[in-house]
Amino acid sequence: MALTLNKPICFFDLETTGVQVALDRIVEISILKVWPNGNKESVTWRVNPEQPIPAQATEIHGIDDAMVANEPNFKALAPKVVQMIKDSDLAGFNSNRFDIPLLAEELLRADVDIDLRKHAAIDVQTIFHKMEKRTLTAAYKFYCDKDLENAHSAEADTLATYEVLEAQLERYPELGQDVASLAEFSAHKKFADFAGYIQYDDKGEEIFAFGKHKGTSVARVLEQEPGYFGWLLNADFPRYTKKVLTQIKLRALNTKH
Repeated sequence: MALTLNKPICFFDLETTGVQVALDRIVEISILKVWPNGNKESVTWRVNPEQPIPAQATEIHGIDDAMVANEPNFKALAPKVVQMIKDSDLAGFNSNRFDIPLLAEELLRADVDIDLRKHAAIDVQTIFHKMEKRTLTAAYKFYCDKDLENAHSAEADTLATYEVLEAQLERYPELGQDVASLAEFSAHKKFADFAGYIQYDDKGEEIFAFGKHKGTSVARVLEQEPGYFGWLLNADFPRYTKKVLTQIKLRALNTKH
């Protein structure tokens, strides 16, 4: 059963300096773009993160400081990345929780204003976990009956993710073949930001998902405690979360006027 597309979809994977969305940087990005007619385009870039790559990260993906010393930084690559993904839906393995949030941070850091939340996103890991509960290497063996060579290479992981989704569509006809239903199935809770600090309640209103105001309306808290808004903007939260908070604050002010 083939994936039904009405627009291109970009499968992508990031190798990074670590797993903190607000602080860590991309060292490699690989994108596999698939068009509705079946045509494919693949590109991989090494990225200078402009900060040291920790040894524990190098142990995972094999990329060290010397290997990226002469590579472009993400800001230089950002226009090429946007050109690849701007007309496309997105897909990856654990991408909803990690790759998309971190990519959004890097784009904002590069002063690129593209809202990735407007792109439908399929998280192949979520489908896998809901169906079988495994890792990418096990998923590749389970669904494709192949051993994943060069695991934690962005290119190998990206290609494997695409093959796993194709095999999932064959195995689970109840999934549906279109991007919208797959994105819905692979989604977690509905969050207004990528990092999960702001979620929606049953009425579609933004509420805090953490801290002393957990479960409380964001707009109400920002109105009643202006100092809290300042603290949030100056604290170590992801840039995209701060962007969403600012949008809610501005929306409330515009509503008053």
